[in-house]
Amino acid sequence: MHMNETRSWNRFYAPGTPIDIEPVTGSLIDLLDERCSEWADQDAVSFFGRTTTYRELSDQVLRVAQGLADLGVKAGDRVALIMPNAPQHIVAFYAVLRLGATVVEHNPLYTKDELRTQFSDHGAQVVIAWSNVVETVQSLPASLGIHTIVSVDITRSMPLGMRVALKLPVQKAREGRAKLWAATTGTVPFAKLERESPLPKDHPRPKRDDIACLQYTSGTTGAPKGAMISHGNLWAVARMGAAWMPDFEHGKGSIYGVLPMFHSFGLLLSVIYAVETGSRAVLFPTFDATLVAKAAEKFPPTFIPAVPPMFDAIARVARDGQLDLSQVVYSISGAMTLTPAIVKRWEDLAGSMLNEGYGLTETSPIALANPFSDERRIGAIGLPFPSTDIRVVNPDAPHEEVELGQVGELLISGPQVFQGYWNRPEDTRDALVDGRWLRTGDLVVQDDDGFVTVVDRKKELIITGGFNVAPTEVERVIGTVEGVAEVAVVGVPRGSGAEVVTAVVVTESGHQFDEHRAREVAREQLSEYKRPTSYFVWEELPKSLIGKILRRQVRDTLLVDRKAVRALPASEE
Repeated sequence: MHMNETRSWNRFYAPGTPIDIEPVTGSLIDLLDERCSEWADQDAVSFFGRTTTYRELSDQVLRVAQGLADLGVKAGDRVALIMPNAPQHIVAFYAVLRLGATVVEHNPLYTKDELRTQFSDHGAQVVIAWSNVVETVQSLPASLGIHTIVSVDITRSMPLGMRVALKLPVQKAREGRAKLWAATTGTVPFAKLERESPLPKDHPRPKRDDIACLQYTSGTTGAPKGAMISHGNLWAVARMGAAWMPDFEHGKGSIYGVLPMFHSFGLLLSVIYAVETGSRAVLFPTFDATLVAKAAEKFPPTFIPAVPPMFDAIARVARDGQLDLSQVVYSISGAMTLTPAIVKRWEDLAGSMLNEGYGLTETSPIALANPFSDERRIGAIGLPFPSTDIRVVNPDAPHEEVELGQVGELLISGPQVFQGYWNRPEDTRDALVDGRWLRTGDLVVQDDDGFVTVVDRKKELIITGGFNVAPTEVERVIGTVEGVAEVAVVGVPRGSGAEVVTAVVVTESGHQFDEHRAREVAREQLSEYKRPTSYFVWEELPKSLIGKILRRQVRDTLLVDRKAVRALPASEE
């Protein structure tokens, strides 16, 4: 009997964590209404210390929803959001959903070309954009059909004293206002929508299976695809999070929104999980550990979702005595491997667990995590969440499960699995086995207890000499060399279809890379075909918007640098 048939891994769950969550029957608007009623006078949001209660949030959402309806937004429409973390981002998100429309999240740092690619796919005609990026949106081709841009000045959500302090000297202030006026001419101020009458209560409401948002993901290759995430998907993962962290007291917590809300990880844990638990979402427009320390003076964090580099930076500030982490009950890391060194540094200061989780945009975005119990396994991605089943299968025959302890592709089934890719039925069919088992593209091993460890991404495997090499395995070894801060291992084509295992390293400040020692460590711990044949030292590695090293870009850069590629040896020296 395979592990997933019994979910017997649940014996390692933290006490109080159920095998299944309560099934979702409503929409995220139902969730918001319930919590705004239950926690009306509690803080829903804090931005640089200025707070918004749940009652105020509900009122703002209904006013902006009416404003958007007056602009022609209706059920089924896509509305683009291009903003950093700010209270207006949360209000806009729920206002769009209240109308039965679909939110499309965008990184405000995107270039014109990146935005054009996605807009040509989703076709949103109304855009709610941070004032700093309005000019970029206005430069998009008229053929895209954008007819309304709502301009958001996030400083309006800051405390008055801070807004005054931000003002420039008189001449520069005039120039700044002139530039902002020029950029936002022809736009609708978000503040105008906030002054509308509230949307009538009898306005049609979205349902559980309606698409709440499109989150663009490119996976490891190809053009970005819009993952269709339903209201039910997102409420289900919020319930999974609440079940996973049973000691988190509802109605009293402060969740730190250091992850960008335009990414599925940040959207779920900084916004939807915060509403599910009646918590205060403490928002940061950009990640800065000193800003975190400042915010903690007023509202100490009780839950922090982040990525390893963020935890490392926060821990260093706390170590210097500028931040007290003693009230943190839970911390969850995702997107990249969490190292034992970061875990130790964090837990020595916080006195509570920092655990790794795993998910994809297509799982809204959570699927597995280490339990908050003594059973957790550092280095593993953990166990499936409640109501979640997994299979580990032959990548070339996804109906064929492999034995426990054998490497295979991870498949996931549960209420968090997305509804498919926007306008891409073939890609959707390829992604879902039997219409319900999501192919992750990740190669994993599941042990006898049900714990799962990622070996590597199927599409990032390096093929050399007829053997498959998992970059993650090699990176873990090279990463132990003294002075190595970061490493990316990729396969660079070298004729006849073979690839050369190549390592690109970034050194810690004040260190030089010891290539001789790196080769020595590789010889001690890796089979010959897995050892990097060449090493490059870069000042930095390309990363995603949440700090994940982008191996594909590393590989592409090496390929562009033809001189470097030609110099690659055919075998190890």
